[in-house]
Amino acid sequence: MSKPSPQRERLTKRLIDAAEAGPSERFIWDNEVTGFGLRITPRGKKAFIYQYRMRGEKIARRYTIGKYGSWTAEKARERSKALAMMVDTGTHPKDADRARVDERARADIEAKVTAFDAVADRWLDGYRHTKNGKRRIAAKSRLMATRVVDRLKEKFGSEPIGTITKSDLSRFFDGIAGTASRRNVFAYSRILWNWAEDAEIISANPFDNFRAPPLPEARDRFLDDEELKLFWMATRKLSYPFGPLYRLLALTGQRESEVREMSWQELSKTDRQWTIPGSRTKNNSPHIVPLTDLMVEELNALASGKTWPKRGFVFTVNNKKAVAGLSKAKARLDGVIAEMLEDDEIEPWRNHDLRRTLATGFQRLGIRFEVTEAVLNHVSGAKGGVAGIYQRHDWKDEKRAALKAWSEHVSALVRPKVVVGEEVSA
Repeated sequence: MSKPSPQRERLTKRLIDAAEAGPSERFIWDNEVTGFGLRITPRGKKAFIYQYRMRGEKIARRYTIGKYGSWTAEKARERSKALAMMVDTGTHPKDADRARVDERARADIEAKVTAFDAVADRWLDGYRHTKNGKRRIAAKSRLMATRVVDRLKEKFGSEPIGTITKSDLSRFFDGIAGTASRRNVFAYSRILWNWAEDAEIISANPFDNFRAPPLPEARDRFLDDEELKLFWMATRKLSYPFGPLYRLLALTGQRESEVREMSWQELSKTDRQWTIPGSRTKNNSPHIVPLTDLMVEELNALASGKTWPKRGFVFTVNNKKAVAGLSKAKARLDGVIAEMLEDDEIEPWRNHDLRRTLATGFQRLGIRFEVTEAVLNHVSGAKGGVAGIYQRHDWKDEKRAALKAWSEHVSALVRPKVVVGEEVSA
């Protein structure tokens, strides 16, 4: 008995929908494209296939194009024509599939490796743990780098870093309020892209010939004696931790974060000094701040006695972390000052202007510039270069004398003056 001839018809939707399953696997072959067909399983599942024989081979192979429904007859027919061309050139369709899968996998891996957020995280991880000379990057610099990366990731996400252009970055920087903030974000961004170029993640660096945003105008705001007295009185109306924190900012002249994150471990009542570790200073160098009588008085009040705690933050609301920031406290302080002035007003000032207030006060008290720089922990032209190498005097005694003179000046402003037989407000 001869084997029945295979069914050959042009595969159409009507034909395929009407085709029924048999007791065994059934095939309907297209009469237009040789090798293109429809396979129907005993359970009625239908799929397009392409049957072929490579040159020199006797055994026919079958390649599944796809399920009917996901593929139409016309699309499957066009696919079978492309497969026939592969076979004619000696390429196995399955080998081509594997190559495409490998290419997609390679592309996916490359996309993940070069995605901006992934690149930024790798740079940030290295930046946090890289040593700058013999010192680790200052904690404040690491925090700033983290904040910049967060802003960049919010903008560019998983976009391939190599596709981010100079124009994209320029528009991003233009959207940042504040000249100083814009320059900071630009500076850290340039470090990131330079690292990506050195790591051969990008071939072209958009920061080449990219002019940095202009420098912010130098501020010259400081509090004069009347304003300083008003400030001091207003801080008395702020509750812990903000009132005493602001007073120590004015008395020490140190940076906001350095005072805000002050810990009892850093303070020595015996030596009457505050040692700020290099991990918390801007220049990565440990910094000693002599403590005056007025500073000790403030710290005694914070410790609720003359015995200071051995550990923990001086300014904290939960005994676990230092207070996070002073923006709300500054707004409250400004409000208190406005109420005290009633119809008058004070020129706007920032927390950082308290450092300039101390420096200006030092100048009026006749204190040497080098001592002022030492108290503020500045590394400027006066202490840099050759001078910084050979001139190693730490100005410890001079710093103590300067801060003592400043505290006495502030005390004279804010404490009542006693005149024979009566008390007169300063």
